[in-house]
Amino acid sequence: MAYQNLISEIKENILYVTINREKALNALNKATLTELADVIAYADKTAEVRGVILTGAGEKAFVAGADIKEFADYTGEQGEGLAREGQINVFDAIENSTKPFIAAINGFALGGGLELAMACHMRVASETAKLGLPEVTLGLIPGYGGTQRLTQLVGKGKAIELITTAGMVTASEALKIGLVNHTVAQADLMVKAEEILNLIKQRAPLAVAAAIKSINASVNEGNGFEIEIAEFGKCFETKDFKEGVSAFIDKRKAFFKGN
Repeated sequence: MAYQNLISEIKENILYVTINREKALNALNKATLTELADVIAYADKTAEVRGVILTGAGEKAFVAGADIKEFADYTGEQGEGLAREGQINVFDAIENSTKPFIAAINGFALGGGLELAMACHMRVASETAKLGLPEVTLGLIPGYGGTQRLTQLVGKGKAIELITTAGMVTASEALKIGLVNHTVAQADLMVKAEEILNLIKQRAPLAVAAAIKSINASVNEGNGFEIEIAEFGKCFETKDFKEGVSAFIDKRKAFFKGN
């Protein structure tokens, strides 16, 4: 897949996506968001892809925010359209993907960058990373799900503090408050992300997808328990379930095919 603002490649069933605008601190402009929407859709429909690692080029920034110059003169209606389109095509698309996404946060994750990381199912941060939602310093609020996902991850009080003060947190603080899953040395960032996905790759793909859907429903649906019950039932109809049970009884490793 050839993109202008992304580097993407599949290795051993993992799709590596790098936002490649290092000179602009990997800021999200319209073109980059369009390419992200495309690569997310590709990941979801491609059986070869078992998981995705999303990161930024260089060591300074994962994504330092949105490209402010592009929307500096927007009207309220245009701003609402910008947020809605981005949420549907990129941020919600990541969260609702059947493939697990891991954000490998290699530096600053600010504004839209932190929102992108929070849309991913898991986050691994370099020890030097700094994270925050500084939109109120521009007279804005987070527009790509930041107010919602930050609250889900760290709780209402901490979310209000971080957003209204526009404060940044270090990787170690982000770990303490539940904003990231792991912190590691910069050199070990991709290794840790790969380690997690390599474990997931050993599990039943349809069950992984069902688990993600059910967990998302716990915060995004009226009754997540009903989604869980329905997805649990569907698993019984899969060949992977039969394989998993057989392997357990035979005391052997299961070989799942995603069907």
